[in-house]
Amino acid sequence: MASSSSSFTMLLSAPNPSLSPSSSRTTLSTLRTTFLPTLSSSPSPSPFSPTAITRRRGKSLLVSAAAAGALQALIFDCDGVILESEHLHRQAYNDAFSHFNVRCSSSATEPLNWGLEFYDELQNRIGGGKPKMRWYFGEYGWPTSRIFETPPDNKEDREKLVDIIQDWKTERYKEIIKSGTGKKLAICSAATKSSVVLCLENLIGIERFQGLDCFLAGDDVKEKKPNPSIYLTAAKKLGVSGGDCLVVEDSVIGLQAATGAGMPCIITYTCSTANQDFKEAIAKFPDLSDVRMCTGCTADSQIHKFALCVI
Repeated sequence: MASSSSSFTMLLSAPNPSLSPSSSRTTLSTLRTTFLPTLSSSPSPSPFSPTAITRRRGKSLLVSAAAAGALQALIFDCDGVILESEHLHRQAYNDAFSHFNVRCSSSATEPLNWGLEFYDELQNRIGGGKPKMRWYFGEYGWPTSRIFETPPDNKEDREKLVDIIQDWKTERYKEIIKSGTGKKLAICSAATKSSVVLCLENLIGIERFQGLDCFLAGDDVKEKKPNPSIYLTAAKKLGVSGGDCLVVEDSVIGLQAATGAGMPCIITYTCSTANQDFKEAIAKFPDLSDVRMCTGCTADSQIHKFALCVI
């Protein structure tokens, strides 16, 4: 992963590699789901009752199935559900348009660039990258580009244009996802390593877990939180200073460990820590669903110093 002067140290939060260097914003929200199955050895239809409790934005959704066979599988979409990635797709499209110098008007002074609000509307109206481009070029005119110096005027050339742009965009999107755009990511937990590893491998997957820049558990340091040693060790492993890190914690003990290491800290409190004294934190939230990473806005707040804003 590319080096950076900034680093994020997160406590038991699924890493989000979708960090964009452009004006697009990245969500830090975590979708927490706990399954509470009730099992019975009886083969009759009644015993299996899986229950899912999903917490997001401070709300709870209870889903249950009382009869066997009523719920046999859970199927998730990816973009926008598991990964808040639409802004990364937009970035990849705009990079492709710039790469091929795509211009839909002879008077255009810059390559095509899909703005945030426009793309939000576009992606909710038309699914798939190629259909998006076909619709847009059909509405606003087929473009000149490095692929075709003059706008393509037949179906074969138009499909070739769309195919080439889409293929380049797809590879660019993969690069953005893999790179994390330079922000290092670490997880520091006071819990026993074996239990944290099991949790993370199941929560975020083995590949993402192995892709962390640093992972430390309680076994890796002599002193537990609120002693700052785990965060000091993480900073050393990451090759950054404490002031260039941002810690996300949920308790005052974790906050004390972070600030003791000279690291600013954001709190996402739980029901059991909500009433603790977090005055040393730079911000406090029930969750991070409304917190975004950004580089293009001009908000004036303490967390904005760390390229974060609240929507």
